[in-house]
Amino acid sequence: MRGTNGWRLPFGANVVDDGVRFRVWAPASRAVDVVVYGPDAERVHPLAAEEDGWFCATVPGLGAGARYKYRLDEGDAFPDPASRSQPDGVHDPSEVADPSFPWTDDGWRGVPADDLVIYELHVGTATDEGTFDALIGRLDEIAALGATAVEPMPIAEFPGARNWGYDGVFLYAAESSYGGADAFRRFVDAAHARGLAVILDVVYNHLGPEGNYLHAMTGGRYFTDRHCTPWGDAIDYARKPVREFAIQNALYWAHEYHVDGLRMDATHAILDDSEIHLLRELGSRVRESLPADRHFVLIAEDERNERRVLLPPPEGCGLDGLWADDLHHQLRRHTAGDHEAYFSDYTGSAEDIVRTLRQGWFYEGQVSENHGKPRGTPAEGLPPRAFVHCIQNHDQVGNRAFGDRLTEDIGLDVYRAASALLLLSPYTPLLWMGQEWAATTPFQYFTDHPEELGRLVTEGRRKEFGKFSAFADPAVRERIPDPQAASTFERSRIRWHEAERMPHAGVLALYRELLRLRRTHPALRRRDREGFAVAALGEHGIALRRTGADGGAILLVVSLRGPLSVDLRAMEETRAPADRWELLLSSEEARFGGEAKGELVRLSPDGRLEMDGAGAVVLEGAGRVLV
Repeated sequence: MRGTNGWRLPFGANVVDDGVRFRVWAPASRAVDVVVYGPDAERVHPLAAEEDGWFCATVPGLGAGARYKYRLDEGDAFPDPASRSQPDGVHDPSEVADPSFPWTDDGWRGVPADDLVIYELHVGTATDEGTFDALIGRLDEIAALGATAVEPMPIAEFPGARNWGYDGVFLYAAESSYGGADAFRRFVDAAHARGLAVILDVVYNHLGPEGNYLHAMTGGRYFTDRHCTPWGDAIDYARKPVREFAIQNALYWAHEYHVDGLRMDATHAILDDSEIHLLRELGSRVRESLPADRHFVLIAEDERNERRVLLPPPEGCGLDGLWADDLHHQLRRHTAGDHEAYFSDYTGSAEDIVRTLRQGWFYEGQVSENHGKPRGTPAEGLPPRAFVHCIQNHDQVGNRAFGDRLTEDIGLDVYRAASALLLLSPYTPLLWMGQEWAATTPFQYFTDHPEELGRLVTEGRRKEFGKFSAFADPAVRERIPDPQAASTFERSRIRWHEAERMPHAGVLALYRELLRLRRTHPALRRRDREGFAVAALGEHGIALRRTGADGGAILLVVSLRGPLSVDLRAMEETRAPADRWELLLSSEEARFGGEAKGELVRLSPDGRLEMDGAGAVVLEGAGRVLV
């Protein structure tokens, strides 16, 4: 695919011609040894002190597979914070790993940001086996759907056998229970062979509590009490070695694993006092290390609706995209009625859904009732591709008490309508595994911590739902699934065979057809702000118009509740660009799982559209277009 432009991981354990070179940052220690564990004995090799708290040495005669820890000041020994492999778990010795691999993706250059359709998944629950290799067997179906990128939740080594991944503590080690480093490389290589990019979810705002030895290894210097996060003291990114640990991690995934981008978790909690913010430097360094024609995307999860994350340097951080959840919240409020906690900030009205679609996010500086202060910045001038929209993702499903999907609370007709809004807008759509066939399996919060920590996690999980009226009664909260129970994890496995029968097969057919249109129709391939318009049609209707450079147009009309009758000639947003509109599809056709009898949609010659109930209609301009 590409050379590494000379990049090599500057710390950790690296296989070299005459052995293994070990390098670690231990600024509070006077002496550091590497302890190598053999079948019969341990061997201790001193590391030489370098400037700024670094220690380094090459140990001859070692190679890939050697197990080791670092011993500080002749005391306790700890796994390598930059370990590439933790085959026996987070507390046991690290393993020297050789990153060489027989890649077959030499011609691969990635997927342009304008063409991204992201498929988010959890490796452990996406298949019965829960491994990278098993997931390769599902890549053909993901590609046939029309997705162009897969986004695994974090795969950094985490404690125990079950975890969402955000408790990872070894940022450089691919999770051993998923198959480890070479299995992930096989997965990436196989994805590229099918035209799929791989965007990896990474966590730079905190480290998990179990197996986190960075405090001990650095004498606390990895963290700072200048800032506090929901997970405790913040990571001290004003300190150069700490900063490099994150930046080199991004480079590591790009070069040693050929990933095509990173989704960075909760970037609003990356608190950096430096003159140049970590995100800006990380993005610049990664792009400078790659060929100019290589597509590599950096996407932030950032609840602030902060445009500076997306603006190019020096005004901003220069990232390519940002999770913009306002559309999800508006649609959920309208369709399912959620109104507590952060949903209290949204009316879910058709007008507010339209405003969110027009802008990209809803909050542009208005006071948030939930936050108690202004939230957001203007979206004007930001390209639609920069806004990652969804109607489901791992957070919005998994952070519900029972991990229930949207389809548990709304009818499939409404679900198909909301899906059409997501897939035919100019914004970047993100799908959560199984949503394309309206999967019935929940995605629940699960962990596998030691007993005492696990008990605290379970208690905390149930307590946090006490602010919701449905869980005010402690007895009701006890029904919330125990994150520590293996059954909670097992319930979260998706069942791919559901997609073979109606109505799931119909929903899948709709998703495939809408994504085919998105990919092939000139009006839908145009992704700038000038090429689309959106309007409310009464209390529950929305019209979204897409216009191509040639003047041809697509009109999506959606009813999120009940019948809809609209004169398409009455509004500029819905007026035909040529002689008339012609019906391309209705989401309530039998082939898409629609259950209504008789004629569902009527489009009269005089331009009146009538829909008998909730659903989506896609129209195409017909006749001579005046350009």
